[in-house]
Amino acid sequence: MKREYPDQPLVGVGAIIVQDGRVALIKRGHPPLMGQWSIPGGVLEVGETVREAAVREAREETSLTVETAELLGVFDRVVKDEAGRVQYHYVLIDFLCRPVGGELRADGDADEVKWFTWEEVCRLPLAKDTAEVIRCGLEQCGAKF
Repeated sequence: MKREYPDQPLVGVGAIIVQDGRVALIKRGHPPLMGQWSIPGGVLEVGETVREAAVREAREETSLTVETAELLGVFDRVVKDEAGRVQYHYVLIDFLCRPVGGELRADGDADEVKWFTWEEVCRLPLAKDTAEVIRCGLEQCGAKF
């Protein structure tokens, strides 16, 4: 599966992991978004459901075992290179997730992982739809703004 300059869009999943009014974010260790804070997630594998993929990706990147709850949104992520060619094209499916085991620790594609409050999230250079889905997840878990 070719992620860079793909022949077709790829399906990606995101895990909006919320606990005690905070959300777990990872610092990406690989492109796209290498070195930036992001939602734990990745590409759907053949034979798994999108919910299974969200659970797997959360475990691989944060060391947390999670259960998925509500579907929070479906988003397009199209990144073009300087020549205007599509370098990355993902359809992202984000789920609210609750940790049910493990301890937060960076693993897999994540260089770092930590809990963020909404105020801290607002100071990060995130895509508008990323910040919005995080806010929605926090709101669904009762966070006050």
